[in-house]
Amino acid sequence: MAAIDQVLETNAQYAATFTRGNLPMPPARKLAVVTCMDARISPAHALGLEEGDAHVIRNAGGRMVEALRSLAISQLLLGTEEVAVIHHTDCGMLTFTDDDIRKKIQVQLNGNADHIAFLPFSDVEASVRQDIAAYRDSKIVRQDIPVRGFVYDVKTGRLSEVN
Repeated sequence: MAAIDQVLETNAQYAATFTRGNLPMPPARKLAVVTCMDARISPAHALGLEEGDAHVIRNAGGRMVEALRSLAISQLLLGTEEVAVIHHTDCGMLTFTDDDIRKKIQVQLNGNADHIAFLPFSDVEASVRQDIAAYRDSKIVRQDIPVRGFVYDVKTGRLSEVN
């Protein structure tokens, strides 16, 4: 069975007993989390979140520049008042350069991605600091709220704060 068909089957079972359809749109904890799309990270489990608790914004590497649009909406329209930036150990973003992926796109897809910054990095803690700086440099998100950065260890499940 295809993975999407398995997901649909599981969703039908989930929906049959679903009781949380009346949650308010704004997140209860007033928290936004920006993290990586890596399948080894389950933000709900790792952070003790339930439906309705937080906005979780995921992208490759958990990069801030891709999350700013969502954070502006989260803060200005839906009331989030804290931001956690979470990158992780053993991240795929450590394994390539912009030129590497641009060449793959050219060869495998006959496409041109010269105009795209894929935002790989070589140091996880430094990337968290860069993303907090990108947040602080942005004019579309609130500057009066806590923004903290962390590294999630995919081997232990533990968060470490980056200062």
